[in-house]
Amino acid sequence: MIGVSSTEFSAYQVEEVLEEVSKVFKHWEIFAEAEHNLNAITSRLATIKDSYKMTFSIHAPICDINIASLNERMREASTLETITMMEYAANLNVKTITIHPGLYSMAVPYQEDKSVVSAKKSLRMLDRISNEYGITIAVENMPEFPFALGRTAEEIKDLLDGTNLKVCFDIGHANTTDQIDTIIESLSDRFANVHIHDNMGENDEHRTVGNGNIDFKKALMKFPKYNGNLIIEAKSFQSAVESKEKLEKMFS
Repeated sequence: MIGVSSTEFSAYQVEEVLEEVSKVFKHWEIFAEAEHNLNAITSRLATIKDSYKMTFSIHAPICDINIASLNERMREASTLETITMMEYAANLNVKTITIHPGLYSMAVPYQEDKSVVSAKKSLRMLDRISNEYGITIAVENMPEFPFALGRTAEEIKDLLDGTNLKVCFDIGHANTTDQIDTIIESLSDRFANVHIHDNMGENDEHRTVGNGNIDFKKALMKFPKYNGNLIIEAKSFQSAVESKEKLEKMFS
């Protein structure tokens, strides 16, 4: 199913966004920041969601979260916040949460290996607890950003080694790291979510589909057994609508 997500949505009331989104999409991946913090909206969303023929998934917060933090208190707090997302998701009967794998130190060099150890510690805890909640955790591959963990297939495989965690394949991110084919070949059997947005291969621009250089039809045809959601991550609702129309035209 083609769904939608946008950080812009989180600036508005959930009821208002749901009313508009449901006119075009049947799935919404809620970015759980700002006005869409799950602590604030879960009871309200639970009250109204069944009146819409919609399904939902969650993108965990990213702005104040770093599960790879070298500060143990911050790492624990980030992990606990993600666990709280699982509790809210379970209450909403939402089964999939996408998370970021964390960041290296932005201030101190040569700490990459320690950050990976911290991330693995967090991910193993999330793996255990997700089983208790019946939630699928999908770890997203990151774009070409100097401090981001999980930019390549090799890095993602290493982070997830020894866990049952799944992968959120972000095609736009993979285009900036020249990893589209490699991630598909190495990790498609673990895909539980797919993010779609376009760019020119250098920056994470979240352009409308067709306004960059990604061949989405070619990429998507390389993992035909995937039957999960295709989430358009757009800068605006209009961009998402245009992307949906172009994707549907590709496969019509």
